[in-house]
Amino acid sequence: MKEFRNKVAVVTGAASGIGRSIAERCVQEGMKVVLVDVEEAALIQTVDELKVTGASVLGVQTDVSKADEVEALAQQTLSTFGGVHLLVNNAGVGSGSTIWESSLADWQWVLGVNLWGVIHGLRTFVPIMLRQDIECQIVNMASLAGLLPYHPSAPYQISKHGIISLSEHLYHSLAQRQAKIKICVVCPGGVSTRLVDAARNRPADLRNPTDDPSFVQPLLDEARRQGIQSRIPPQKVTDDVFKAIREEQFYVLTHPDFNPLVQTRMDDILQQRLPEPFKLEWLITPPKEDE
Repeated sequence: MKEFRNKVAVVTGAASGIGRSIAERCVQEGMKVVLVDVEEAALIQTVDELKVTGASVLGVQTDVSKADEVEALAQQTLSTFGGVHLLVNNAGVGSGSTIWESSLADWQWVLGVNLWGVIHGLRTFVPIMLRQDIECQIVNMASLAGLLPYHPSAPYQISKHGIISLSEHLYHSLAQRQAKIKICVVCPGGVSTRLVDAARNRPADLRNPTDDPSFVQPLLDEARRQGIQSRIPPQKVTDDVFKAIREEQFYVLTHPDFNPLVQTRMDDILQQRLPEPFKLEWLITPPKEDE
């Protein structure tokens, strides 16, 4: 997709962070945009601020972990704008620690939003795009955590690995049908977003008895120890996403300094050897080649 003007975009997690940045870029490109988020106040504010610019936008409060709400989102998109050309599955949360120390609620919440949210988005919108039989694009937001062998949160890591596999399967399924739908999967490292504050939108029935900072605390402690800020602004990710769309790029790696760690994991698999020991600080600053 190289022309965006007057086309329709649906962006989940659009009230903050990467999602908001992508929605703003869609507006700048002349698109009609459906902004989707579970956080009502932030969504209303974002929609109002974009409307002031003259943008054609619609806000739809949606919990992407619920199939019926995603289906209702699709129907509202079609009734308002008549179609959809760009789907950005961006909504994401984080919680939990090791596999056994993460609560059942951690697993249900993180997989529900991160993985099932993408599944619901694809199951709902891909058939619509196929029926339209015109050029369309899907963007799935994964993470560097989906390419590496370790992350402090098992639910988060597994959800992001799953998104990459989903995206690869979708790519081949669409190619076999010669569909006019392109896809890319984005794998950012640290980005200046409110992911660390995701618990603000955690459903009451999936909360732990006490607040559990384990998802972010080890990384924050290590970042403070090293005095390093490795995060990039959401706009950098947005630039990479739109470049990938225009150039029909599939894998989008926004933090190339981490590529050697990804290569090490791939080599471990192909050489059938034990995974290389992984240090937590590498998620903040990757090792140099001679380390």
